[in-house]
Amino acid sequence: DNDNDNDNDELEGTSEKERENDGMSLKEIIETSCKKIDLGAAVLPKPLFEDENYSAVLKKEFNAIVVEHHLKWTPLCYQQPGPLPDQSPSDRLGRYDFYHADTIVDWAIQNGITVKGHVLAWHVTTPEDLLLHNNNNNNTDNNTDQQCTITSQQLQQQLKRHIFTLMGHFRGRIKTWDVVNEALAPDGTLAKNIFYKIIGPDYIEKAFHWAHQADPTATLLYNDNKVEGIGTPKSEAFYKLLQTFKLNNVPVHGCGIQAHFNAAGTGLSRPPTPRMVKAQIRRLGQLGLVVNISEMDVRVSKLPLSDQLKALAQKQIYRDILIAALTEPAFDGLWLWGFTDKHTWVSDFYYQDQPLIFDQQYNKKDAYYGIREALKTMAIDGVVGGGVPLFSDIDSDGNPWGHLWMQEEPPSPPTPTPTADNETTSMAVEGGGSGIGSGDDRPDWEQADT
Repeated sequence: DNDNDNDNDELEGTSEKERENDGMSLKEIIETSCKKIDLGAAVLPKPLFEDENYSAVLKKEFNAIVVEHHLKWTPLCYQQPGPLPDQSPSDRLGRYDFYHADTIVDWAIQNGITVKGHVLAWHVTTPEDLLLHNNNNNNTDNNTDQQCTITSQQLQQQLKRHIFTLMGHFRGRIKTWDVVNEALAPDGTLAKNIFYKIIGPDYIEKAFHWAHQADPTATLLYNDNKVEGIGTPKSEAFYKLLQTFKLNNVPVHGCGIQAHFNAAGTGLSRPPTPRMVKAQIRRLGQLGLVVNISEMDVRVSKLPLSDQLKALAQKQIYRDILIAALTEPAFDGLWLWGFTDKHTWVSDFYYQDQPLIFDQQYNKKDAYYGIREALKTMAIDGVVGGGVPLFSDIDSDGNPWGHLWMQEEPPSPPTPTPTADNETTSMAVEGGGSGIGSGDDRPDWEQADT
């Protein structure tokens, strides 16, 4: 189709000439831009201190980091056993090991790099065995209703104590925190996690109030996935939840939209268009919130396409989504969940993929240049919007955004027919055919439609 020839010419891969004349780093482009944002990456301690290339790229390209794993509750108190090495994992609630987190945070500060705190309350990385007074480490039963020996008051006390401990330890060093993470189920209802079941749905508001008490100067964020663009049940619920918090004077100052994208996704996992992302950021900004893209990576291995088209898809998603976000005043940062394919959570939690902007040898991929092109739209001689369709999903040539790689929706399964013995109802989701249940608290990688 010759009509495709003019579709985002900049996305036709990166020429050798461009790679040779590399110019400024991403961080340097931001410094010359009319819009200063955080450009961050999730960081792990082992490669940071044992791989010179890892730390060198971080210092050159990024002005911010987030600790990928070692600020979460379970790693701090349970998996990393603290000062008593004879017991692993720890069986003592309240014993913290800040060694790994401190080394990362102090390294960042010494190098003039901002740190975002992640995360104070996330049910997936909460040490349920300790909280529920069940210390049998071989017990993999997740049915908290059967295990539960903790009251609402006791769990509130432990959560508040954890928030005060973590924020107090890093007060002055970490000034922005993800307070609550992934409290919404895919259908937009509140996830029925340990906090919801034992404390109740107001645990989210309580966590923000406690965080504000712990550090009244900190910027407090709510973070969630599959909420990046308008038009899905979860993205609508995300907006309404934050709208309610603002109306109720909950001390929430901003939010993170994660952006763990699957280029081959359909249904609820279909990547949103730039228009959808811009509209979501705009209305969140109108609530008085700052908005960041908090955990971006772009999986491409499931695309049934050539390597060239996979690279184009990845570059276009990184580039166009960031361009759209940059046009909104409320947008203040892009955070990648890692930066090199050598160290990506995707390979451990999903499947082998190459979702980031540097390859395993720290070479810049086309996706890197996509981010560079996006940042340049806000720099000297840049064009805001970069020619990306921001108010329509159709480009100037009449093609749908992403038409070169976006996958067609599969046909929805037929609605089950009720029988006299077993009446059933369809839980099919329009556009994806994927069943989701109300209150589903499983992490994204455990859900079928990813």
